[in-house]
Amino acid sequence: MRPLDETETTTVFEKLFKFTGNNLKNIVENPSHEGPDPGSGRYCFRLHKNKVYYVSESLVKRATNIARTQLVSLGTCIGRFTHGGKFHLTVQCLSLLASNAKHKVWLKPTSEMSFLYGNHVLKGGLGRITENIVPGDGVVVFSMSDVHLGFGIAAKSTQDCRKLDPNGIVVLHQTDIGEYLRMEDEL
Repeated sequence: MRPLDETETTTVFEKLFKFTGNNLKNIVENPSHEGPDPGSGRYCFRLHKNKVYYVSESLVKRATNIARTQLVSLGTCIGRFTHGGKFHLTVQCLSLLASNAKHKVWLKPTSEMSFLYGNHVLKGGLGRITENIVPGDGVVVFSMSDVHLGFGIAAKSTQDCRKLDPNGIVVLHQTDIGEYLRMEDEL
C-alpha cells in the first residue's frame, strides 16, 4: 500500500470532481475520529493492487505491521485503475459520493428496480432532477425516499429533460447497489 503519485492523484480527483464539484474539498479535508489518538486525523487515498482506498491516517499507520502480500483491503475501496491507466469508480464509493453530490436525480418507485438491474434512467421514471445539469456531468441517483441507489453520467441537460419523450435516456447507468448481488465474487 502506497500513496498515490501525482498523475494518479490528478486522475482520481478529476473523476471525483465530476460527481462532487467543489464539495471535493469536504472529502479531502474530512476529519477522522478513528484510532487511539485523541486528536482527529484526516482521511487519505492509498493505492494497493490497482485499487484506490479512502482510509484514515491512523488506520494506515496501524496497517504498516501487516505485510503487503497479506493485506487484502483497507478502508473504503473507491475505485480501481485499469491496465490502460483509466480510473473507474466502484459501487463502494457511493455513500461518499451521495453525501457530497453536486447533481442528483430522484427516481419514481416504478423505475427503481429497472435501474437496480443495470438499465439506464429514462425520462418516464424521473421523479426530480437538480438544476444546471449539463450532458457529461456525474449524477448520483436516489429513490424518492432519499436512499442512494447508484450513479451515472447525465445524457441530457436539465432543460432538455423537460422536452424529452418518456422513453428518452436521461442518465447513463454506471453502477448501482444491485452490483453487490450481481458481482459479489469480484467485489
